Amino acid sequence: MDPVQLPQDSQMSLTDQVQAAPQQVAEDKFVFDLPDYENINHVVVFMLGTIPFPEGMGGSVYFCYPDQSGMAVWQLLGFVTNEKPSAIFKISGLKSGKGSQHPFGAMNLPQTPTVAQIGISVELLENLAQQTPVASAAVSSVDSFTEFTQKMLDNFYNFASSFAVTQAQMTPNPSEAFIPANVVLKWYENFQRRLTQNPLFWKT
Repeated sequence: MDPVQLPQDSQMSLTDQVQAAPQQVAEDKFVFDLPDYENINHVVVFMLGTIPFPEGMGGSVYFCYPDQSGMAVWQLLGFVTNEKPSAIFKISGLKSGKGSQHPFGAMNLPQTPTVAQIGISVELLENLAQQTPVASAAVSSVDSFTEFTQKMLDNFYNFASSFAVTQAQMTPNPSEAFIPANVVLKWYENFQRRLTQNPLFWKT
């Protein structure tokens, strides 16, 4: 197979931390370090959509952690593809499970018991379809969307609020428009309320 690259906009989110710089360990394999993994319940793997996977290919997503003897245990979480560019995986129940077959060979973990890894292997879609992820890692699509949207809302509101200034602090600029902070807050609260009532309200 010709060398492939993980799309540069592929990222992994760890609770409130986003990692966008994977380590390339082979032509078609990449890993993200997962510090303090024992205190993490879910990981989100997503692409921004500007650079897709090569035609006919996608990424299998693995969770790797050290067992009691320090040996690496690899478990298949699921997949991301151009048609399914994001996924949320539950890893809190996997830390005492059994390992599964994986394409990462005898890769070593970082030399610390508190660091795990998320591995992404770029493979043919037909190969991904034949693999079976760990059942307990799956999160329902509605739950995934709700959690992702909630984190996106929180991130946007916190980001927008960090630029808030009083009218006395504002510097007149005729070419720039200003949005009152209470308008952003009202939108944030309305979206949260509608999401709670119906996570798929945006489809109507």
